[in-house]
Amino acid sequence: MFSPRSTPSSGRRQSLRVTGRKSLAGTPTGLLFSPRRTSLAARSTPTRVQSYSTSDALHFDVQTFGSSLPVKVMEALTMADADDQISVKVDESGWAWMVCGERLIIWKICQTAVAKLSVCKGLQLPTSEFAYYADLVSISSPSPLETASVQSISVMAVAPEGTARFWPSLAHEGNYTETVVDMGENLCNFVVAVRGGSFIVSSYKGQMMRLGADPSGKLLQRALQQGQGVLSGIGRRVSSLFGMRLHSVLWVGEMGCLYTLTSCGLSKWEVDEVTEHQVLSWDSSRALTESVADAIWGSESNYEEIKEGVNVTYMDMQLSQDGLVVLAAAWHPSDSPCLAYFCLVTLLDNGNNISDELSVEVTKYNPPFQSEDALQAMRLMLPRASSPAAFLYNEELVFACSTGTGRGGLPEEKIPFNTPGDRLRGGGCCANLPVFFSQNSGLVAVVARESASMLPETMEDSLCFSLAGAGPEATAMETPTRMEPVAQEDKTKLLKAAFLQFCRNDLVGAQTMTDELFPPEGDGDGEVGGELDLVVTRINLDLVDDYPASDPRWAESVPDESAGFPLTSLIILHQLEDKMKAHGCFMDFLLQVGLLDRLGQTAVRSSPMATRLLLCEHAEKLQAAMTLKNHHTKHGELVNRAILIALRKSNAAVSTSLTAADVFFREVSQISSVFECLLEEEERTLKENPVDSVKWAEVVLSVNTIIKVHNTGSSPMHVYGCLLIIWCASIYCVSRQIEVCINFCKCQQTKKRSHLHKYSDPLLSTLLKHHWQRLQP
Repeated sequence: MFSPRSTPSSGRRQSLRVTGRKSLAGTPTGLLFSPRRTSLAARSTPTRVQSYSTSDALHFDVQTFGSSLPVKVMEALTMADADDQISVKVDESGWAWMVCGERLIIWKICQTAVAKLSVCKGLQLPTSEFAYYADLVSISSPSPLETASVQSISVMAVAPEGTARFWPSLAHEGNYTETVVDMGENLCNFVVAVRGGSFIVSSYKGQMMRLGADPSGKLLQRALQQGQGVLSGIGRRVSSLFGMRLHSVLWVGEMGCLYTLTSCGLSKWEVDEVTEHQVLSWDSSRALTESVADAIWGSESNYEEIKEGVNVTYMDMQLSQDGLVVLAAAWHPSDSPCLAYFCLVTLLDNGNNISDELSVEVTKYNPPFQSEDALQAMRLMLPRASSPAAFLYNEELVFACSTGTGRGGLPEEKIPFNTPGDRLRGGGCCANLPVFFSQNSGLVAVVARESASMLPETMEDSLCFSLAGAGPEATAMETPTRMEPVAQEDKTKLLKAAFLQFCRNDLVGAQTMTDELFPPEGDGDGEVGGELDLVVTRINLDLVDDYPASDPRWAESVPDESAGFPLTSLIILHQLEDKMKAHGCFMDFLLQVGLLDRLGQTAVRSSPMATRLLLCEHAEKLQAAMTLKNHHTKHGELVNRAILIALRKSNAAVSTSLTAADVFFREVSQISSVFECLLEEEERTLKENPVDSVKWAEVVLSVNTIIKVHNTGSSPMHVYGCLLIIWCASIYCVSRQIEVCINFCKCQQTKKRSHLHKYSDPLLSTLLKHHWQRLQP
């Protein structure tokens, strides 16, 4: 997936020179947050505000989370020295801890307004030359942490240089044991609790040690067992030579799996109470770099030259229901201005390997690039594994976005936390909400406003246009006003209004309106051409063929088309992605309100077709249009000619302010017409050029490549419950391409057959040679 680039926003960070305790900012991969020193006078004690909205946030509110902070936390913030590093971590179990200098405070977040029974303990950390931070602390319990008593909770804290202090019971602050973790000269960066009451400690260079207490209370340690993969067995000296850096450690308790993300790749361990086994070691650097670069710069005409200079770094990793989500940032030093593009890459873990299919979502957050260390301050949060909602955050801001793999999602928006004296000191997921610790306000949650729609803004405006009576003839210069849905007798408009309510998070209102329009016990369900099927089909067709009338880019941002449709413009691709997201939202709407299972059949091309199959066809055509648009860089001249042929056949007019591609890609429902036009253009080229010419070979390869990429459908089968359309169309096109070549061969009996089989893929090559042999006397 590819999200539109936004106007570069101000994300600059100022590094302040300080004295006193050493900071880890200079270490590879940086801190959870880069060190920021403020004067003691500038420090503020959190005050509880029930809800406030930042001036720049349109779709989100920042609300207080839980009860007031414990007194110990408030006192620590007030008494903190100017050079004390403060960081906070919120655990999904409802526990939180704050590191302030060499003091550790752990408390249970109380969900009630009054925290009379809240637990809060203060612990003293070992002396260290370096600043502590919350990722170097973890807690464990034999029972679930959500219900665990304070006596059963154990705590492990590790100093950056390796001194580990273990409290077997949080109830006894003075009872602890110590040891030194053998990391050599490398600094520690993560501590995570795993099974068996043990902990995994990692270093910036990727070393992994497992710590646990024996029955006498003594701390034991050993290196994590390595497998035989590409990255396994890399010692501290070798990893230092290679420059391998550990960016993230992720423990998935339900699966008993531990993931690590380094600059070299991804590793996975299966961990039980005593032992662990490395089951995956994947060299991710090349695959991720190429995929990210293609998603950002792939539509540029000189992409092959650009991608050689692209730099990609990783910051964090989280788990969603669609796979592992990696937070990455990419930049090209030659860009002017040089921007850092933050991306979310979703990887599918198949058990012992990572799937070759991955999803790249380029967010709209692209601040000016300063340094790789500055990028490492950004972290990723996925509040609900089943939702595509994602939050990027650092000390100064929260950026709401989506992973790009689910339906709907959040509107992309930056929520700043840069008022005087305020900083975000950390956070985590709790109660399925993104929770952050604000220097000024304590624990706060970022929640979407009820009026915020999950639809892309352009699609939202188009739907509002249609409800207000505006049609496709509305000019792009007219600025629509978002309206509340207008109740009319037209069931299509009323169902659109219900859909809008659903997208604005009013599921109850959407369900009520839908039940009134199409009662559950209504007649006609399942019939060919039933009212429900006609209305659903009409709305979905309006979405995929939507006119971008409310988008000023349609009229104002189209470059000169003298050389064909613009190779560097992402406008069309963004519009297609918006349509795909809108289609996904509509399918989710039909499922949630109970209409999807009631769909029957619709008359299409003079024959009955399952309505779900038609909806699937729309989705596949959207995917085909996006794929075709992505291929125009490498095959621009060929695709240009095919588009012009298709428009000429449909008698479509192209205005002076638009390109042929604008007009063609707008009507997605007719996208399949381009395949036949590609074959016609191929046949023309084969006739006009000798069989041993480069042109002859290029057109066969190009058409074959374009058709092949449409052979695999990407729509979720469980949603549509039907076969895919584009795959069938592609098979037809492949067979037609073979027919074109064979017919041409009949006219070229004297030519050498070697010119045929070396120009295409193995399948096409085999078929061509087979048919050539049949033509021989």
